[in-house]
Amino acid sequence: MKILVLNCGSSSLKYQLIDMNNEEVLAKGNYERIGELEAFVTHKVNGEKYVIQKGVENHEQALNIIIEQLLHTDYGVICSLSEIDAVGHRVVHGGEIFNKSVLIDDDVIAKIEECSVLAPLHNPAAIIGINACRKIMPGVKMSAVFDTAFHQTMPKTSFLYPIPYEYYEKYGVRKYGMHGTSHNYVSKRMAEILDIDVNELNIITCHLGQGSSLCAIKNGKSIDTSMGLTPLGGIPMVTRSGDLDPSVVTYIMEKENISASEMNNILNKKSGLAAVSKLSPDYREIENASFENEDAFVANQIFVSQIAQYIARYASILGEVDNIVFTGGIGENQINTRKAICDRLKFMGVEINDDANSIKGEEVEISTPNSKVKVWIVPTNEELMIAKDTLELCK
Repeated sequence: MKILVLNCGSSSLKYQLIDMNNEEVLAKGNYERIGELEAFVTHKVNGEKYVIQKGVENHEQALNIIIEQLLHTDYGVICSLSEIDAVGHRVVHGGEIFNKSVLIDDDVIAKIEECSVLAPLHNPAAIIGINACRKIMPGVKMSAVFDTAFHQTMPKTSFLYPIPYEYYEKYGVRKYGMHGTSHNYVSKRMAEILDIDVNELNIITCHLGQGSSLCAIKNGKSIDTSMGLTPLGGIPMVTRSGDLDPSVVTYIMEKENISASEMNNILNKKSGLAAVSKLSPDYREIENASFENEDAFVANQIFVSQIAQYIARYASILGEVDNIVFTGGIGENQINTRKAICDRLKFMGVEINDDANSIKGEEVEISTPNSKVKVWIVPTNEELMIAKDTLELCK
């Protein structure tokens, strides 16, 4: 069974075509700058990269060109569109409506739209992608896989905010969490590595990238996570502030006489490690500069310290931690960052094997044999998780 996985952003469309008989990625790519004349798609097959510059007005046009690449006479991986058996869509926010992946119908689309108020940049883009697929591939089964669904097992003690309860009842104001597809994949993969039932897992997963979140997983289920109502909460990120004293927001709004939308833009796009370091929003640059630049050093220390604090907090919630897992672009590749985080966890009995920790982007244990808590790198694979959920729904 061949499954096309789509991840629609406001001006981008990432995709993978996966043969689920052997979980092989046949082709993958990303259409960027959709809506502009300079739009282009980077298409990858068998290690070869093909860049096609073609302006497109919308996701439907972009999807048509992607399909042309999949069918290409020279480097195509399918002979007919009918070879695509199903499509899995990444949807960021499912609110409290969706606690698992679902097959898409008109009612599901309407409910995804309801949740758009909680993810105004992401959910509308997902709906555009879904509708484009329905038009181009009518009759093909499609699934919606939600970033928030994995966290719907959190108890009220984790997801409720200490504000008037009416705001939860009226507007659904609560912690939802993000990166659930990644945390779910990594936890299941750890169960496979350790050869135990996933329901026996007590781990802390650290998805560290441009957006970052941590998750406390007890008996295979999410019981707390760092992101909140939106992806803005939790640890500081490259351009996002993370957790703040709420009065910081109102104070700045009053002093600068700015609107809620302007403040939201500042907190999401002009804050975080880039703001503290005064450097470009690239974590690699910030970390490299931290060895000689005081502002970059402070920014990186804030990042590392906050992650370690969240791990310690989640250890207290779990009561017992078997494994800490690093994933995501930063988690998988930034050696010094992993080391700095783990050095702050020595009180938990964490010991790092420096030779093992020098590895990037590979599945490996990086703790010493004497470490009381084992530490791993497990590269995430959200696309495969989406494909697996889609396959299960289509059986």
